Amino acid sequence: MHKWLLIFLPVFAHAEIGAISEVRGNGEILRENQSDKLLAELALDIFSNDDIRTGNGRIAIQFIDDSVIRLTEHSKVIIDEYIFDPNPEKSTLSLNFIKGTGRFVTGKLKRIKKENIKIRTNSATIGIRGTDFTVSVDETGRSMVILLPNPDGTASGEITVSTFAGTVVMNQPFQATMVTVAESAPTKPVVLENLTLDFIDNLLIVNPPQEIEKAVEDQNTTANNVLDIDLLEETELEKDYLDEDFEDIDRLDIDLLNVDFLTDLLDIIDRGVGTKAQVSVIEGVSIEGIKAGFDPDNQTYVFVEGSVLTFFRSVENTIDLELDKDGAYNLAILSAGKEINATINGGGESAISINQSN
Repeated sequence: MHKWLLIFLPVFAHAEIGAISEVRGNGEILRENQSDKLLAELALDIFSNDDIRTGNGRIAIQFIDDSVIRLTEHSKVIIDEYIFDPNPEKSTLSLNFIKGTGRFVTGKLKRIKKENIKIRTNSATIGIRGTDFTVSVDETGRSMVILLPNPDGTASGEITVSTFAGTVVMNQPFQATMVTVAESAPTKPVVLENLTLDFIDNLLIVNPPQEIEKAVEDQNTTANNVLDIDLLEETELEKDYLDEDFEDIDRLDIDLLNVDFLTDLLDIIDRGVGTKAQVSVIEGVSIEGIKAGFDPDNQTYVFVEGSVLTFFRSVENTIDLELDKDGAYNLAILSAGKEINATINGGGESAISINQSN
């Protein structure tokens, strides 16, 4: 009778560590010091040190320990290290989340000890004791982390979010924190109301939840009280936008590559209550609420060509609105969760409402 000896070997850098399990739209994998560029396609093997990027599409990667990361549009993540060993104590997973939004679900079979899973961003380190959470990072490195529930609504575990200045622990469903820079502590965790898992999966590019805005505002207020130093004699709120000359702009100046697809998600609203509404004038047209020309906060282009006032925005959806420049309008836009309100020439009885889903 023959006896067989089974030997388990750990997964090393040049062995596949997982594969693309879902793909929609376009994406690519940069490999071997970015010298190889592969088109993202279903069942494509994934290796340690792969640089995974999405364009106008979404990708899901399932690792061999059954952990899954799902990336939304315009995301980038690098797999720093993946070691899989039959002994969970010796297995590790380390991801560097550069930008975008991703949902991470750890394996159910405890093939990697959760303490050995680390996710880094430019501003924070996420330690995992939970099984399901999202992380969103914008172009400047600001990070928002949300702990998600199990399907039955109970907490999926616990995660920590750390910076050089402190650590917070989250262990409640839909609890969230924001990190602006690595030198500042994460905001005090808050529970986001009226969210669902379907919402998280399908509409990740949205305005920051009010609870997060309040947490950031409270943190900034505390910091201001401690420092209590006015370094500027003239603040942004004191500027008179009526006196500002705007650079001439027309339709040829629209640059779709100038769009920050995560501005809607991580835009920190810390201007305080009672701030003066932004007003600008272009070609005799008074505009309140958005900036004429290119407005980086709202990702909009507003310009005049002849007798036509054009409002253009192309982020999750595209809005291309042409109006009589001499008319008066109240403009209300809700585009995939992003709310924009503007008053043209003082407003009037003409109201334009645009509601777009993602």
